[in-house]
Amino acid sequence: MKLYDYILSPSCYKVRLMAALAGVTLETRAVDFHPGREHRGPEMRQLNPAGTLPILTDGDLVLTESSAMLAYIAAGSAPAWLGRADNPVEIALVQQWLAFSPRLTASLGGARLHQMLNMPGDIDAMSAAGVAALRELEMGLFEQRERGMRYLAADRPTIADIACFPYVALAPDGNILLDPYPTIRMWLRAIRSLDGFIEMPGIHRLHELKPEPEHAAEES
Repeated sequence: MKLYDYILSPSCYKVRLMAALAGVTLETRAVDFHPGREHRGPEMRQLNPAGTLPILTDGDLVLTESSAMLAYIAAGSAPAWLGRADNPVEIALVQQWLAFSPRLTASLGGARLHQMLNMPGDIDAMSAAGVAALRELEMGLFEQRERGMRYLAADRPTIADIACFPYVALAPDGNILLDPYPTIRMWLRAIRSLDGFIEMPGIHRLHELKPEPEHAAEES
C-alpha cells in the first residue's frame, strides 16, 4: 500500500496511525501540500480529481477518503477495529462517529489551517462550529464512560476513534482550547497510550508528568 502523504495533515496522519496500530507497513510518498500545492497538480488529479489528500493506493485500488482507508486497513489486518459484527449497536456507533468526523475536519481543521497557514475562511464560524462539535464529542464520551467504556463505540478503540482523534488533539493549533473538556482529554490520553501509537508534529506520545484530568480536578 502506498500513501500519498503530507506530514502536517491530520487526515494523512490518521491513516499512518491506523496502519501502525494494525501492524501494517505503508509506503509513503511525500506531497508538497504547502506551499507547493502539488496535490492540485496534474499527477495528483489523475489519482484524485478532487485534489485532496490523503490518497491510498493498493494495486489498482485508489481510495481518496480517509475513513475508507481506515476501514480498508482494519479489514485486512485488524478487523476488531471495525466493530464486532455480532453487535449492531457497536457497528452503528462506529458508523455514526465516522459520519461525525468530517465536522471536525471542517471546523477544527479549518481553524487550524487558517491560523497556521493563513488559509481563507470565516474563523469565527469555524471556531463556533468546532466548539459545538467538541461539546457533542464530550457528551458522547461521557455517556460511554457512564457505561464503563473509554472509547467512542466500544470498550476498546475502533476506527471511529482514529477518525476523530487527530483534529481534536490538534484543536489548540486553531486557538480552540481543550481545557473545558475533561472526558475528551482522558480519551486522548487513552489513545496515546495504545501499543503501536506513533506521533506527528504537534501530537506526542503519552507521558506521565501530568495527572489525568479527573485527578487534577480533585487536587485543585
